[in-house]
Amino acid sequence: MAVIDDTLSYPRVTTVGDFFALLKPRVMSLVVFTGLAGIIVAPGHVHLLTAFTALLCIALAAGASGALNMAYDADIDVIMARTATRPIPMGHVARGDAMTFGWAIAAMSVATMWLFANTLAAGLLAFTVFFYVVVYTLGLKRRTPQNIVIGGLAGALPPAIGWAAVTGSLSLAPIVLVAIIFMWTPPHFWALSLWRCEDYARAGVPMLPVVKGKTSTRRHIFAYTLLLAPLGVVPAFIGLGGMLYLVLSASMGFWMLLEAFATLRERDEVREPAAKRLFGVSLLYVFVPFTALIVERLLHLPPLWT
Repeated sequence: MAVIDDTLSYPRVTTVGDFFALLKPRVMSLVVFTGLAGIIVAPGHVHLLTAFTALLCIALAAGASGALNMAYDADIDVIMARTATRPIPMGHVARGDAMTFGWAIAAMSVATMWLFANTLAAGLLAFTVFFYVVVYTLGLKRRTPQNIVIGGLAGALPPAIGWAAVTGSLSLAPIVLVAIIFMWTPPHFWALSLWRCEDYARAGVPMLPVVKGKTSTRRHIFAYTLLLAPLGVVPAFIGLGGMLYLVLSASMGFWMLLEAFATLRERDEVREPAAKRLFGVSLLYVFVPFTALIVERLLHLPPLWT
């Protein structure tokens, strides 16, 4: 298969690396990590092969969603500086090939989850792909500044999918983990959008700072972070997390609040240093507490409340 790269004078052969880039590996790593946490902290025993397969399916479904997002957003990706070097805008992969690749991987991941795990986990996985591609990418992204708020549900579901793959059911614990990621998503992406505002405006994407302005966006970030900080410690009080989790989640919540407050008071609307710091801290906010949950379970440390 060959596609034309406008920057070269000869056809460029599409590589495996080009298709791998379609999977958005950096985004996939977060999804895989939270899905792994759901598998590990779920009660009961699961065969190692089943756990590995479930995690692989979560990764493939996330990658498929990323590929389909790039295919359907190819027209705006070429306009935005942040996305202009993706495989489709660069001419490395044809849009139609990316679409076929994405839907094939999505179908394979759901079918494999159903065969190796259970119907609930497969259903949740299929819903995640549908919600991200159809509801968010095709329905919300170009129509409403609440795109990130509503669309964030897709990225929040992996802990519940991992839990369901082990138990075949859901309970309060995985729903709380989903809620934490769901509430984390808006301040995380709105922080990014503050210094990428012109990029989104040029592409016609109605992100909050484009539609409501940066001052309103900062207020929204702070409000969501105020809700997120106490929500983040809830797992310690429902028998899921222990003392390590409580200390780390409370510390990360306080740190995010400090950075959200600094962003609220930000006056440098060109460089947005506070927003950039908040974006970095928000990445740690997910990884640190979820790592604590995994460590506590692997070391058989007792939960704070039983």
